[in-house]
Amino acid sequence: MANEVKLLDFWPSMFGMRVRIALAEKGVAYEYVEEDLRNKSPLLVQMNPIHKKIPVLVHNGKPISESSIIVQYIDETWKDRAPLLPSDPYERAQARFWVDFIDKKLYDETRKTWGSKGEEQEAGKRGMIAILKQLEEVLGEKAFFGGECLGFVDIGLIGFSSWFYSYETIGKFSIEAECPKIMAWVKRCLQKESVSKSLPDPMKVYPFVLEIMKALGLD
Repeated sequence: MANEVKLLDFWPSMFGMRVRIALAEKGVAYEYVEEDLRNKSPLLVQMNPIHKKIPVLVHNGKPISESSIIVQYIDETWKDRAPLLPSDPYERAQARFWVDFIDKKLYDETRKTWGSKGEEQEAGKRGMIAILKQLEEVLGEKAFFGGECLGFVDIGLIGFSSWFYSYETIGKFSIEAECPKIMAWVKRCLQKESVSKSLPDPMKVYPFVLEIMKALGLD
């Protein structure tokens, strides 16, 4: 019972991907539990009674919710290997700021690229590109947001890349043309096994997004 780890997740969730990458970086073995979000399991409701959302990490029977909080928990619990947050307090605060920025700003804009039409969709595309350009400035000339190693901000952002093909195809625009530095960063991240094995194939995400659009009457 010393280290019983379970992850309640949903395969296309960029938030769940964060937890999968963090666990892979730390080399933590865990049981993966796929959730049907249209028919949530009693376990999910029990483990996250406030939000009833994935991902939820269950460590020795105790649940931790919210992806960025889970990643920090993983970093603190398995601190003997692959640090995810900087050791410097200021740099650590900055990393938390940018993941909070991604959570509060990027998701809503990306959703508009496929979950709306007309001017709202166009606004979403502009908003998404503007945010990615800001993040390019934060990245600067570093290999990763965490410097030479994959870190907290990298983990917070990279899951969105598995949806990039869907955003571009449905929204009819090119992220690479607008944000080449971000796309180069994506390719570097995908060279890491912890990332490549934790992210779904973008060609599998695309039909999933089309299904949602159909259900919303947006096809």
